[in-house]
Amino acid sequence: MAKYKIVHYINQFFGQVGGEEKADIPPEKREGKVGPGLAFTKALGDECEITSTIICGDSYFGENMEEATATILEWVKEEDPDLFIAGPAFNAGRYGVACGSIASSVKNELGIPVISGMYIENPGADMYKSDVLIVETGNSAAAMRKAVPVMAKLALKILHGEEIGSAKAEGYIPQGVRKNYFAEERGAKRAVDMIIKKLAGDEFETEYPMPIFDHVDPAPALKDLAHANIAIVTSGGIVPKGNPDHIESSSASHYGEYNISGIDDLDSTNFETAHGGHDPVYANEDPDRVIPVDILRQMEKEGKIGKLNDYYYTTVGNGTAVASAKKFAEEIAQKLKDQNVDAVILTST
Repeated sequence: MAKYKIVHYINQFFGQVGGEEKADIPPEKREGKVGPGLAFTKALGDECEITSTIICGDSYFGENMEEATATILEWVKEEDPDLFIAGPAFNAGRYGVACGSIASSVKNELGIPVISGMYIENPGADMYKSDVLIVETGNSAAAMRKAVPVMAKLALKILHGEEIGSAKAEGYIPQGVRKNYFAEERGAKRAVDMIIKKLAGDEFETEYPMPIFDHVDPAPALKDLAHANIAIVTSGGIVPKGNPDHIESSSASHYGEYNISGIDDLDSTNFETAHGGHDPVYANEDPDRVIPVDILRQMEKEGKIGKLNDYYYTTVGNGTAVASAKKFAEEIAQKLKDQNVDAVILTST
């Protein structure tokens, strides 16, 4: 029996080309399996073959989406595979968006089944989960060993033409689609059982989970702005020239703390943005467009505010995990308290 043909899409890192310094490489096609394709080959078994692997730099795809998509679609069309696998991308934001975008194009323009894998907080997951089957993975490539078997199992179901079960049963991110099924007990009894467990303080599992949001009480208004110490915190990635702390352009793992005492204006010779989620031209031309140091200094001199804090804090928000962002916020908040900051101006891009 002929083997099922699979085309695999990965980025420059998993393609073993290089890291961020190689993120600008254009698409290239290699025969056979590369990188995580070895794990997929083992998990899929003898009935499947990865006939080719397409590698593209994350930055290149994001900056040349139409051109890169057209090239990749042509290669996939030539291969005429039974399935297209993208990733898994875990929590790499640009990689996730690329996987979701190209998988969606392969599915809708070529009519070829697709599957991908991402961390639930990857922006690519939110953008493409309704159109592409995306297996939920861990936060980093350390979860590869767990992600591949789940993706392979779902891939085989697709190839065999079997019915795909619920998101919970199959391990993919919910697509917002409701499916009818026959339950062993009536809905009324299930509802009563749940309310009894809830009233008794016992664990129960709802059939219709609701989103959970943190509740944060607003801070009281400043009573004396003219004597207030005002700080700046930004997810716009404004850093000293050369990005000395190597803050990642996406999926940031840390933040920067920089002294601006004595600086009245941020200029392009000393500051720049490390953010990889937008066109950096205007931010690099005048970093004050992202963090308004110039205006706050003017307000300081006019006595409208008491002081601009000596330190500002910066990171990038695109693709950064909620857990990481929360950790940054807690650490920065403690630093601001220690510096007797009265209020914070938050900026983003």
